[in-house]
Amino acid sequence: MTNPIPVRLKSARKAAGYTQQQLGMALGMEPNTASARMNQYEKGKHTPDYQTMKRIADELGVPVAYFYSDDDLLAELICALGKLNIKEKEYILGLIYRKIE
Repeated sequence: MTNPIPVRLKSARKAAGYTQQQLGMALGMEPNTASARMNQYEKGKHTPDYQTMKRIADELGVPVAYFYSDDDLLAELICALGKLNIKEKEYILGLIYRKIE
C-alpha cells in the first residue's frame, strides 16, 4: 500500500492556492527551508508527525483524516463532511446508520 499523505498533501495545497514555500512559511518554517521541507513531505521522503499534519490540515482547511485515508472516495467524503456544521454531520450520520442497518 502506497502512503496516501504525499499525494493528498500536494492536492490539498494546490487546491488551497499555496506554493510549497507559502505553506511552509504559514506553518512557521524558515523561508529559506520551507519549500524544501514541504517538497520532502510531498515526495514521501519524510512524513510529518501527527501534530504537524494537524497544523497543515487546519491551514489548508481539510480534516486531518483526509491525509490518512487510503481510499480515494472515502477521502473525498471526509473532505465534504468536514465542511458541514455539527447538525448537518449528525443528520448525514443518521442517514448512513439507517442505510447500513
